[in-house]
Amino acid sequence: MVKDYLIQPNVSNKTLITNAGLKYKTNFIGKIGIMMLSCGTGAWRVRESMNSIAKVLNIRCFADIGLVSINYTCYEKCNSCSQTLTLSETGINMVKLHDLEDFVNFFQLHGTDLTVAEVCSLLKKINRSSNNYSKFTLSLAAGLACSAFVFLLGGGIIEMFCSLIAATLGNYIRQIIGKHNLISLLGIIYSVATACISYAIVFYLLEISFHLSIQHEAGYIGAMLFVVPGFPFITSGLDIAKLDMHSGLERAAYALMVISIASLVAWIIAFYINLKPSNFTPLNLTPFITFILRIPASFIGVFGFSLMFNSTPKMAFLASIVGAFANTFRLELIDFTSMPPAAASFVGALCAGILASIIQLKNGDPRISITVPSIVIMVPGLYMYRAIYDIGNLSLISGISWLVKSIMIIIFLQLGLVVARAISDYKWRHTIS
Repeated sequence: MVKDYLIQPNVSNKTLITNAGLKYKTNFIGKIGIMMLSCGTGAWRVRESMNSIAKVLNIRCFADIGLVSINYTCYEKCNSCSQTLTLSETGINMVKLHDLEDFVNFFQLHGTDLTVAEVCSLLKKINRSSNNYSKFTLSLAAGLACSAFVFLLGGGIIEMFCSLIAATLGNYIRQIIGKHNLISLLGIIYSVATACISYAIVFYLLEISFHLSIQHEAGYIGAMLFVVPGFPFITSGLDIAKLDMHSGLERAAYALMVISIASLVAWIIAFYINLKPSNFTPLNLTPFITFILRIPASFIGVFGFSLMFNSTPKMAFLASIVGAFANTFRLELIDFTSMPPAAASFVGALCAGILASIIQLKNGDPRISITVPSIVIMVPGLYMYRAIYDIGNLSLISGISWLVKSIMIIIFLQLGLVVARAISDYKWRHTIS
């Protein structure tokens, strides 16, 4: 949570914000920026919001934005004021982002009439935005998302059930660690370990009871996919496309750290409890049945991830509709046109980005609240884990092959969103707004 609201002595609460002085205005602009950054949105959106506020206040603002920090300077005539703001950790909160975007739009229209007290009251109300859901709900959302993910990867009912239980427990552990303000690295380690061990326990119990094939153990990969850092992966590409290298490279580094740590932990656990990421048991479904089942599986997967991002049910529903179409279309292109997975990912991301832009124009929800959840399900978590697993076992040729495939898909997912954004957003596609 972002604290310390606009604490500035010698400024009356009845003073209009436009007359509050450069230091107070600078503090106000910074609070807007750091609150938006705490929601997980990209650097361009943070900077645009800060500039929009600055324009109403009749000052100029220049900001350098990272993953968890903002360095900025505001100018008013011959005077300047600089500040540095930081967050203790990165996070995602779509409800809060929606409220902040509404505030920025409201301020552009009525900011000249607002007093210091009114601005403080509005920001405090927005900053109290917390998770809409209980730990159990978010844990179950992760379990359902991973279970759907497993089906889309080729798993069956056994793998889906085991992943549902394992991912639910894993994400619950992650939330508990987060509530104790421990570093996110510990949350990743303990939650992935919990998910993998839980999958093994549930599977072995089923194996003993129903004499299942050992090949069903491959679904344990899906049980850890709730840690896939979809927001940093996607927003890093958008930031780099706008030459926000500081933010883009930091987000990419963070995303790589998360997936690397998660994969290494899963590999170590798999080594000691003898789990292997072999191919899934063939489901022997007809192409038509596969197509029909992919639609609800994609819907459920995106809906689960959206809830984990603290989207409202409405946002989650819209993102799920977009994701169900875009992801099913992507998979069908791979199956029936022999299109490379990377190229199909570009088409899927492009479709998701265009649809999200249309929805954003209709109802005003943040575009990112629709695009990222709908594309997270396309992030090749399986490929990235197989790469780490094979490299860890010194199967370098196979590991590098999986690694290259995953990198290509991620790049083309980002390119798809970049092209969609350039097509649909006039401000974004220009260097000067």
